[in-house]
Amino acid sequence: MTAEELFPDVLSGHVAVCIECKALTRAPVPVRWIQSTSGPGTTLYACPDHVVELGVGPTPDDVIR
Repeated sequence: MTAEELFPDVLSGHVAVCIECKALTRAPVPVRWIQSTSGPGTTLYACPDHVVELGVGPTPDDVIR
């Protein structure tokens, strides 16, 4: 067992993965919401650098058909 396994990094506050660059961000902006057929939906986040490119809110591509 390694030290990283014994003592994992604990990130405080609200942290999310950017859907564009896949990097952890401490300032996530909700950009998409995916409806689930069983259970609650999922919110997807973007980092501040990519939120302008992605836009905010659901798009026609996000609708379950």
